[in-house]
Formats: sequence, C-alpha cells, structure tokens
Amino acid sequence: MKVILQLLLLSVLMLFNGCVGQKDRVTQNDRSRDVEMQTTAGTMVLRLSDATPMHRDNFLKLVKSKYYDSILFHRVIKNFMIQAGDDQSRRAQSGQPLGNSSVPYLIDAEFQPQLFHKKGALAAARTGDDVNPEKKSSGSQFYIVQGRVFTDAGLDSVETNRLKGRKIPVAHREVYKNIGGSPHLDQNYTVFGELVKGFDVLDSIAATTTSKAIDRDRPLNDVRIIKARLIRRKNY
Repeated sequence: MKVILQLLLLSVLMLFNGCVGQKDRVTQNDRSRDVEMQTTAGTMVLRLSDATPMHRDNFLKLVKSKYYDSILFHRVIKNFMIQAGDDQSRRAQSGQPLGNSSVPYLIDAEFQPQLFHKKGALAAARTGDDVNPEKKSSGSQFYIVQGRVFTDAGLDSVETNRLKGRKIPVAHREVYKNIGGSPHLDQNYTVFGELVKGFDVLDSIAATTTSKAIDRDRPLNDVRIIKARLIRRKNY
C-alpha cells in the first residue's frame, strides 16, 4: 500500500511539473545546490537532505517554479519557529488570518533518525494527528526552527510528557543543550534540510512583533520572501 501511495504522489508531482513547465523540472544538478532565500529581513541559505528525496525534490521544484517568491512568513513564534508557504499570503490584507492554503497534494512522511529539530532545521508543516494520523506533510508549507536551549532536566521532561517515553539520542541532547531547538517535534514532523547561513536573519524574524488577534502569530509588519533561488553550494 505504501508503494502505491508513493507512486500516486510521484504522479501528482509529475503532473505539477507538467503545469509549471520543462524548465522547472528537478535535475540531478539541482540536487547538489543550496536554496538562497532573500527576505525583507535579510538572506538565508538552506541545504536540503538527500535522506528525504520526496521532500527535497518537491521543495526544489517549488523554488524553481518561483512558488515562494513574494510569500509571507505568516506564522512566527519566538523561541519556536518561523513558518511560510501559504500561497494566499502574497496579497493578503493586514489582519487577514493565514495558514490554510497550500499546493493541492500532501507528501508522505520521511522521518529519518539523524534529522532532528535542532536550531535551523528545515521541516514540513502539516495538519494535526486527528485528521492526519499518517503525519503527511503539506506540499508547500514549511518552517525553520529557532527553538531554545534546554537543560538535561528539560529534555527529560520532553521525553516523558511530549515524546511518550521515547528517548532523545545522547548526541542530539548535546545539540539541544548547546545550540537549542524544539525536540518535542522529533519524529512527528519531517525534517528535510537545515539552515547553513543566516541564523541572524532567523533570529530577527523570530523576534518580530506578532498579532494576538484573529490572525494570531502573524507578524504585524509583513516579513516577505522576496525571492528564492538555487545557488552553487559552498562551505559556510
């Protein structure tokens, strides 16, 4: 059944590729490039993981088709994450609630034990377990983790109360204690890449003042992705 679902997803992606044009198809060369995201708060560079090929290729495809150009970071929570990918956000009026729009397909979860929610992790948003028990990802909405630094006691609490007793690997605990992140999301949302440049931009966006009204967590002053493009991979 899983193979059939993956084939159906690939068929949808092929159909979408056909709609956006030949020039937007993902090539092997694209998979060795990074994604530069120019925003109104500065520029970030993201590196995608080969361990999550469906999410990787989908994100590359959307970048090449310019899907993310002019989209807002519509949900921002300090010490947690910044989220974007709602195509209705391009022309959204001030105060308009956002977050319910995406491309018309989901992506099967691709949980990998080595990919976790450290600061800078790139992951796919999704609907809740009550309507999405298979934890499938949104086709376009993503978030970048800011998170916070944890103590051992804090991580023990996450294991007990949020991860239902599942242990956080020792190496991951060290990262959460020194760099930070959001460990309660591990193995529940697909991490498919990471921020390699622009952590100051991430922190700047996460610190922006957000709404407490019906458009809760939306920045009061729009934070926009001006342009996303593929660039040559460098050592940062």
